[in-house]
Amino acid sequence: MECQYYRENLCHSCATIELPYEQQVAAKENDAHTLLQAYPHVKWLPTATSAQSGFRNKAKFVVGGTADHPTLGTVDYRSGASTDLGQCPLYIEQIEPAVPVLREFIRRAHLTPYDIPKRRGELKNILVTASDDGQLMIRFVLRSKKLLVPIKKNMDWLCQQLPTARVISVNLLREHVALVEGDEEIILTDHQTLPMRVNDMVLHLRPQSFFQTNTSIAEAMYSQAQQWVAEVQPGSLWDLYCGVGGFALHAAEVMEPHAPVTGIEISSEAIASARWTARESSIENLHFSAQDAPEFALSSGSVPEVLIMNPPRRGIGAKLCSWVQDSGIERVIYSSCNAKTLAQDLERMPAYDPVQARVLDMFPNSNHYEVITLLQRRA
Repeated sequence: MECQYYRENLCHSCATIELPYEQQVAAKENDAHTLLQAYPHVKWLPTATSAQSGFRNKAKFVVGGTADHPTLGTVDYRSGASTDLGQCPLYIEQIEPAVPVLREFIRRAHLTPYDIPKRRGELKNILVTASDDGQLMIRFVLRSKKLLVPIKKNMDWLCQQLPTARVISVNLLREHVALVEGDEEIILTDHQTLPMRVNDMVLHLRPQSFFQTNTSIAEAMYSQAQQWVAEVQPGSLWDLYCGVGGFALHAAEVMEPHAPVTGIEISSEAIASARWTARESSIENLHFSAQDAPEFALSSGSVPEVLIMNPPRRGIGAKLCSWVQDSGIERVIYSSCNAKTLAQDLERMPAYDPVQARVLDMFPNSNHYEVITLLQRRA
């Protein structure tokens, strides 16, 4: 993949960009196979590959420079030097037209970028998420509410220039911390969700709800789990760490109409998104709850016939592993964004063998990938 920022030594986020894509995929497959080599009988399904460029549905711009000459890209946290990466080739094409408009909006509304070393200024980041049909969610991450008035005052201009902007919000990150966003969100538009088509359904994303950055690989991941669920037609299913409900919603589509499906996620924003999609889809056997996943499982007093888990990079941890180990559940689907912690968790659950697994290249040009596994309880 050709990238002027890499060629000019301005950005090194794509650590494996110089490797031919086939070699990138082979290296990830080898890494996954090596980490799960304790299970020689696992059937490895064909890897879900991605386009090398134009796959990221979300742009996370750190705002630098000045209100008159802003940059959208990265900022050195020690020196404050900024690099504009507005034309990054990783973003889907629907994001590109928004970048010059956002620069002009900063100038027009005189939004002062946050100076990290000096700890002054207001505008920290701009987060842009785009659906495949071109609708946008734009979030301005601010230090305080000081810029709320000029942002509102210039909203009409922004919407005229970007008529596909469906959701516009202000997020408040008051602390001087290396985070992308804070907990407070002020939605400025009538629409509160960004519809994101995934396979044959539309997921509704609220501003603080997580969704995978690569839509086509997310589709492959959900479809794979759906296929495994359809094969056994369980009488009940749990989706722990469910996010916006992608796994649960896809599973419910292929289960019996009254078989209960429960999704658990600690983020209330993600749960609100999942419930929105469930209502719109008229799927009645779904129940979503904002709870800590391990706490829910350990205190539930019951078990599902099939369990799906999609934890963060740290994995599910010792307590939940112990619960799964003793649960008696026949089939577990474990989707992991960190094969190292997946391997560690599997060691803690010796009652289960991975019988099928699939690498999903969610992040081309990097060493990161996802792997989804079907675990079968030993007889």
